[in-house]
Amino acid sequence: MTETTDAPGYPAEFAERYRAAGYWRGETFGRMLRERAQKYPDRVAVVDPAGEGRRWTYAELDARADRLAAGLLARGVGKGDRVVLQLPNIAEFFEVVFALFRIGALPVFALPAHRESEIRHFCAFTEAVAYVIPDVSEGYDYRALATTVRADVPGLRHVFVVGDPGEHTALADVPAEPVVIEDEPRPHELAFLQLSGGSTGVPKLIPRTHDDYIYSLWSSNEICGVDEDSVYLCALPAAHNFPLSSPGTLGALYAGARVVLAPRPSPDVAFPLIEREGVTLTGLVPPLALVWTEAAANTTHDLSSLDVLLVGGAKFSEEAARRVRPALGCTLQQVFGMAEGLVNYTRLDDPEEIVVTTQGRPISPDDEIRVVDDEDNDLPVGATGHLLTRGPYTIRGYWRAPEHNARSFTADGFYRTGDVVRLTGTGHLVVEGRAKDQINRGGEKVAAEEIENHILAHPSVHDVAVVSMPDDYLGERTCAYVVLREGAEPVKSLAVKKFVRARGLAAFKVPDRVEFVDAFPQTGIGKVSKKDLRAAIAAQLASTATKH
Repeated sequence: MTETTDAPGYPAEFAERYRAAGYWRGETFGRMLRERAQKYPDRVAVVDPAGEGRRWTYAELDARADRLAAGLLARGVGKGDRVVLQLPNIAEFFEVVFALFRIGALPVFALPAHRESEIRHFCAFTEAVAYVIPDVSEGYDYRALATTVRADVPGLRHVFVVGDPGEHTALADVPAEPVVIEDEPRPHELAFLQLSGGSTGVPKLIPRTHDDYIYSLWSSNEICGVDEDSVYLCALPAAHNFPLSSPGTLGALYAGARVVLAPRPSPDVAFPLIEREGVTLTGLVPPLALVWTEAAANTTHDLSSLDVLLVGGAKFSEEAARRVRPALGCTLQQVFGMAEGLVNYTRLDDPEEIVVTTQGRPISPDDEIRVVDDEDNDLPVGATGHLLTRGPYTIRGYWRAPEHNARSFTADGFYRTGDVVRLTGTGHLVVEGRAKDQINRGGEKVAAEEIENHILAHPSVHDVAVVSMPDDYLGERTCAYVVLREGAEPVKSLAVKKFVRARGLAAFKVPDRVEFVDAFPQTGIGKVSKKDLRAAIAAQLASTATKH
C-alpha cells in the first residue's frame, strides 16, 4: 500500500473548497471507463494503425481492462503497487493503464526514449513490482533492457511484454476471468506517478490523484471544445502529460470521443491519419509544429477536418505561431502547463493577437498565480518574475522527496514552477523562459526566447535554440544554434548577427556565436534538449582552448 507520507496531500480546508466548488466530482478512472462503456458501447474508443488497424470500442476496452485487472491481481499485483509502464503509442497502453487504475496499482509513466539509467532508477526508487514493455520498438529491444534492470532490482517480480516475451511473460498470457475488486480505488487516492519535466538529473515523480487529474480533463474538454464527436490524434508519446491530459487521450476518452494513435508524429505518418480518421484536434511541441506548417504546403492529404492545433511543452515563439492558421487552416491553441498541475490555454474565442503572443490563462478560477522577484515579493501586472502557483490540480509535493519539496514549494503550498513569466492585464501569461534559460552576460540578463523569436523571423531560418556558453570574462555568452529551411539560401554567422542587430535589439542581446546544425538533439518527448546543446558548445570551447 502507498504510505500517506509518500506524497503530501491537499490540506483539508482546500480539499473541501475544491469539492464544494464542483471541481472534484468524486470520480475514478476505473469507473469513468465503465460509465463510458455503458453509454457508448459500440463507439470506437481507440484506433491503432500500428496494430494492424485495430479499432477497439469502449465496450471492448472496458472488457480488456477488466480481464487484465483480474490477471494482474492473480499474479500478486495489487492496490498501491507501482508498475513502470514503458509502451509506445499502441492500444495496449490504454488496456494496461485502465487495468491498473481499476485495481488501484500505480502506473509509473516512463517514456519510450528512456534507457537503463532512468528505468533502473524508476524501478528501484518506486519499489516497482512489475515493468511493462514492448518487445521491439523503433529497432530497440526492450526485453534486453528489462533483463538488465531486473538483475539489478530484486523486487521487480514481473516483466510483461507486448509481443514476443523472450525470457519474460507475454502480456497476452496475463488476462483472466473478471473478478469483483474488493478494495476499489477512491477518488482522493493516488492514480499514478508522472515524471517531472526537469532538464537536469533523473526526473522526479509527480503524484496525481483521481480527483485532481480528472478535473483537469473535463475542464480542458470544455475549454478546447472536446465532445463525443471529437477525434484526437495522439502524435506525441502517449505517456507524456501533454498528450495524456491537455485535453489529450484521457480527456478524449472522458468525453466519449475517439483516440487515434500515431506511431510517429512526422507529417508522412500523421497527415494520412488526419485525412482517414477525420481528426479534429491534436497536440504538438513547437519543433514539430514548425515541421507540420512547412510540410502542409506540399501535402496531397486533406487536412480540413483539423479544427484545433494545440502547441505546448515549450515556448512557441510569436513568429512561429503566426504561421499555423495560414499553413494548416485551423485554430491555434497555445498551451502552457506542467505535469505538476497548472495548465493555461488560449481560448478558442481569444483575439488572434492574444493567441500568437501569449501562452494562455489558467483552467480554473481557483488557480492561484503569483509572479515574484528573487526574494518572493509579489510583482505588479506586466512585470517579469518567477511563477508560483497553487490550485485544485497542482500537487503539494513530489513523491518521496522531502528535501526537494522544501525547495520547490513555499510554506503555504505554492509550487515554484521554475518559469519566468509576466502576467498581462487580461490575465494571460507570457512565458519569457525558464529561470535557468536566463543567460547572465556580464550582469546583463538575456532571455533566450526573445533572441530566438527575432532570429526565427529570418526568411532562411527554420528553427533556432539559444543557449549559454561559458566565458572567462563575462561568465556567460550567448550561442545561437540555427537550423536553416530546406532549400534556403546559405547564410553565414555574421549575416544572422546583422539581422538581429537590424531589428533594433540591444547590442548585448546579439548572439556572440552562431552555429549551424542540421537538427537539434531532443528529449524523449521531442523538445529541443538545451542541456545537450550547452554541453556541446562547452566541449567545443574546451577543445579549442586545449589546442591553443
